[in-house]
Amino acid sequence: MEHPILRKQFLAHVGQTSPSPLMIEVARAEGSFFYTPEGKRYYDLVAGVSVSNIGHCNPCVVRAVQEQAARYMHVMVYGELVERPQVAYAARIAELLPDPLSSVYFVNSGAEAVEGALKLAKRFTGRTELISMRRAYHGSTHGAMSMMGTPEGEEWKAAFRPLLPDVQSIEFNDFAALERITERTACVLAEPVQGEAGVRTPAEGYLAALRRRCDEVGALLIFDEIQTGMGRTGALFAMLRYGTTPDIVCLAKAFGGGMPLGAFVSSKRIMDALQTAPVLGHITTFGGHPVCCAAGLAALDYLLDHRVVEQVEAKGALYESSLGDHPAVREIRRSGLLMAVELGSPEKLFRTMELFAEEGILSDWFLYCDTAFRISPPLTISEDEVRDSARIVRACLDRL
Repeated sequence: MEHPILRKQFLAHVGQTSPSPLMIEVARAEGSFFYTPEGKRYYDLVAGVSVSNIGHCNPCVVRAVQEQAARYMHVMVYGELVERPQVAYAARIAELLPDPLSSVYFVNSGAEAVEGALKLAKRFTGRTELISMRRAYHGSTHGAMSMMGTPEGEEWKAAFRPLLPDVQSIEFNDFAALERITERTACVLAEPVQGEAGVRTPAEGYLAALRRRCDEVGALLIFDEIQTGMGRTGALFAMLRYGTTPDIVCLAKAFGGGMPLGAFVSSKRIMDALQTAPVLGHITTFGGHPVCCAAGLAALDYLLDHRVVEQVEAKGALYESSLGDHPAVREIRRSGLLMAVELGSPEKLFRTMELFAEEGILSDWFLYCDTAFRISPPLTISEDEVRDSARIVRACLDRL
């Protein structure tokens, strides 16, 4: 049954991110769905913003969490004790990432991964200039927020200035703008596929050109794979799909298997810069929590053992073919199962969100694109579920 008192307490005591939360109470979740206390079923086409890649309450992850919690949870701040879940997960990730990305620094979230990566780049290069992309989103902490590209990012960050100094932004896919990366630049932070810009994929040769320019001037290249990592684009990491290896990669969201976990990964040579002058260059109490690492490793093993990633492109293509010919759809932008369905106007989008809520579809829009809705379901969604959810989406679009 509906719990009006719980909803009042939610508004009164849980800090809110906006004046208009969805206010849908979750009773349980399983696979591609979650359910309200009244039993209403929702297709989860957001997956916690690319978190629940192997579905809700995957038994392998649940078992790993239960077993590790029974052994030990938090014992000591990060980096002092040898904890098997951390070591096993770091070693597995290092095996799967291209050389020389072999040193994994665990943190609690994507924003903290970005913060750590920026500090590492400044410490390693001895430089101060940071470059990001316009319409980029990397988190809401001070450093990560500073990297929200100007001018579009000003809507989100202007109220919190002053932020980090010596930050500039360039246009994603603009080859000529790469000349603005110079010997002053400590790092360039980029998503290999821009997520909150409304799913913008890299132009042919762009990421390779970005890599070359960073090498020419001695700047580090950081990829934010917080949304794109762990199979979302049809490769385990987007860097593998698009053929460009960064100096540092930031991971989170699906990296924790549904638990709060992030990491920034680099070569050992670069990562060792955080050890001295000063020692404890980055520290975290709960980073790499053993229960979270156990969950993340179990989720990764499930992805690989069940060949989930190999099925992603076909499922994304099925959504595209099922929706792309609808008269209300202007365009579909996609990388694997990270999709933006473009409607062309905010009014149509907001009405679509209302219809989705009525019909049991959870979707969302993008920070820099309020004319398209997101489709990023669990990667384990079945083809029958793709077809059925697409049928409901089309029925909603018919009512615009």
